[in-house]
Amino acid sequence: MLEFTDKGIFCPTADVYIDPWKPVKSAIITHGHSDHARKGNGYYLCHQDTVAILRLRLGMDIAVQGLGYNQVITKNGVKISLHPAGHIIGSAQVRLEYKGEVWVVSGDYKVMSDGLSVPFEPVNCHHFITESTFGLPIYKFPPTAEVYSSINEWWKTNAAEGFNSIVIAYALGKSQSILHHLDQSIGDIFLHGAVANVNNTFNENGYNFPGTWVTPEMNRKAIKGALIVAPNSALSTPWINKFSPSRKAVCSGWMQLRGARRRSGVDRGFLLSDHCDWSQLNEAVLATGAENIYVTHGYQTAYAKWLTERYQLNAVEIKTQFEPATGDLE
Repeated sequence: MLEFTDKGIFCPTADVYIDPWKPVKSAIITHGHSDHARKGNGYYLCHQDTVAILRLRLGMDIAVQGLGYNQVITKNGVKISLHPAGHIIGSAQVRLEYKGEVWVVSGDYKVMSDGLSVPFEPVNCHHFITESTFGLPIYKFPPTAEVYSSINEWWKTNAAEGFNSIVIAYALGKSQSILHHLDQSIGDIFLHGAVANVNNTFNENGYNFPGTWVTPEMNRKAIKGALIVAPNSALSTPWINKFSPSRKAVCSGWMQLRGARRRSGVDRGFLLSDHCDWSQLNEAVLATGAENIYVTHGYQTAYAKWLTERYQLNAVEIKTQFEPATGDLE
């Protein structure tokens, strides 16, 4: 039912692409990160919590329709529905059914709950398309509650010692989950403009994320003991140096690797990812009941081989143009 083309994953019967990387007439978008949601499509279908994010990032004039989880629409006999992916707010798996055959495109996802986005729900299917960003046994992530607690303790210690705390994380997704779990009694919270823009969009749609936008006229020397959330693009800029004295931390699944924090040039690395680690990937794939697995971006060669040899699944690797949205902060 689905084909892998030079424009992206395509359903010919419904005449729709899923997360296309070239402009098409009709696109279903799994979530708002830039490698999955691109400009130029004639029509967008996404989860209702992603609509405002697409307009923020792609333009207010795009033709976009929002759908709730488990709500079914039909195109040319193909039943299409969106299901929680647990990756970020509004992230969705795409289920397509035609004449009894079911495919699920997972997009980016994680099984471990972040305490904010709707948790991942496995969807029974015959064919399952999975990412493999951390598809090696070396990747094992701690419970997110432990990581959030560690961030708060780090911030509290820094504030007591006279330092600001700068947390580097994706502007869309990880920043919101971190902000949602911060202990606001420790001190003030400030936001880089990229994070503030996303927060404002979500806040206008019923969320309530804390933090003050750092504007050019703000006296950053007066900020003491605060926590500042900023994207990776700000890490080596004069903007971030104006919060001195400060200590910096990166939140990323790549912190699992020895030397990753040192290469980032920060004081602390928190092992926090919006993707599955090794055990989550295996749990998710097996829970679908699918016999046919298509492994995309990440360690696709190794992971497809593992699924074939260990679980006797029909697993193949698929080359796509999905890449990390902002560098190395997956």
